Amino acid sequence: MKRLIEKGLMFGNLIHVASPALVERYNRALVHLTGKRTELTDFHIDISGYSPEIGDELGDMLYLNQGGCNRQFILLTTAQKTAPLLNAKFSMSRSILRQFIEENEAQLFALTARDAVAGELLNSVYSVADPARLLDIRKIRIEADTTAGTVRDAEKLGQMVDRFMEEDDAWFDDVLIADMIGLAKKTGDVTRNPVRLKQMEFVQNNYWTAHFGGVYLFRGGPDAVAIARDKAALAGLAGAHVFGFDARNQIARFLEQNKLVEPIVKARGIDAGAILRQKMDFIVVDVAQDRGIDLTGATRRDIRALARAHADALPPEFHGLQALVRWAEDEGPWPRIDSDHPAYFYSLRAADHPDADLVNMLLAELAPKDVRQLFICHKELFYSLYAGWSDTKKSYVADFLEREYLADKVGARAALFGHDAPLAEPAPPPPPPAPKRDLLDRVGPWGSVRRERAAQGHDRPRPKGPWGG
Repeated sequence: MKRLIEKGLMFGNLIHVASPALVERYNRALVHLTGKRTELTDFHIDISGYSPEIGDELGDMLYLNQGGCNRQFILLTTAQKTAPLLNAKFSMSRSILRQFIEENEAQLFALTARDAVAGELLNSVYSVADPARLLDIRKIRIEADTTAGTVRDAEKLGQMVDRFMEEDDAWFDDVLIADMIGLAKKTGDVTRNPVRLKQMEFVQNNYWTAHFGGVYLFRGGPDAVAIARDKAALAGLAGAHVFGFDARNQIARFLEQNKLVEPIVKARGIDAGAILRQKMDFIVVDVAQDRGIDLTGATRRDIRALARAHADALPPEFHGLQALVRWAEDEGPWPRIDSDHPAYFYSLRAADHPDADLVNMLLAELAPKDVRQLFICHKELFYSLYAGWSDTKKSYVADFLEREYLADKVGARAALFGHDAPLAEPAPPPPPPAPKRDLLDRVGPWGSVRRERAAQGHDRPRPKGPWGG
């Protein structure tokens, strides 16, 4: 993993906490949430405030996520919104945290200038020891405040101000005035600078969870569908159709019937041939690893040479994608690749819908030899598989991702998963110009007005002014 860390492919974009003031604020929030403290003087945190160094120090890698259910968080700066989420147990957690920070950025910026903000992602479930609890997770809301309770006090002070303004005898209520002054010393002037965080609630019908070996839950249709790596772990899950990863036909039918995927070769706005050829290269790299071939400094030309030299060992995935490339480049017939074919899920990507990231994550797990998509869409699985690769494959993949992905993350994602905007409807033709009229008809004096009023039946005697009618 050291190679990945050095290249910024693991623990990248974490926030470095080194100043004594920030460390003390973090400790106040940590005690507030967990009752624990850190003795470290500097460490790194993710979007939720989780630190792998502190996890190692405490011997608890889930110290902000006990039970892996309701994630707690510590915000020291709004810059955390760009950091990754480590040890994710649910696919929606990072997007919810980022949206919360962005929606409340001005307020959080002011609050974190003096204190840490601590909070929790809450749902109606406090434990997922039973698979049935997965179906009970539907809405997630956020509770957050500073360790000193600034938001709570500001809300209380606001209510006091309203009472003071509305009650006739409030001017003579010395206790009310004293309480207002005392709270204002802690919160500031809430009438000029209101301290209020938006109450946010997120509905989650479809999501991935790391629990039970990894489960993708889809509840957008009439029947819930769970796709699990370990189907036996969901034996007690009633109310959902459960498919194991070996049920390729059922998974393919579900994805197609619900219009969740599209063939790469038929997608608009992408270079399908280039994407498929890169997938083929990754499959060749996998074969080279099995045969102990050194891939140090290998170029695209070297990979093609390896494919020719070891054609007898190339798996069906390679040949299926090759047939698709020939069709996409008008050099061959349309290949019949159904869901039983090993290349089937390599040939798909998520269609344009709100759960595209989740579907691409599922496809990455169904087609794990595409290491680029695996890294982008399912980092937890990527790191797990990476640990078991040969050193030569580790080196090649790390160099490739540093060169081809880190250099332009946004561009790479757009090229692989982006969708063109739908074609706009043609604009209606402009109305025909009004017929030209004589200047006197248009501006008078009074002639055109009188004729138009007469045509409408409104021409009647009008009172005369001082200069006549």
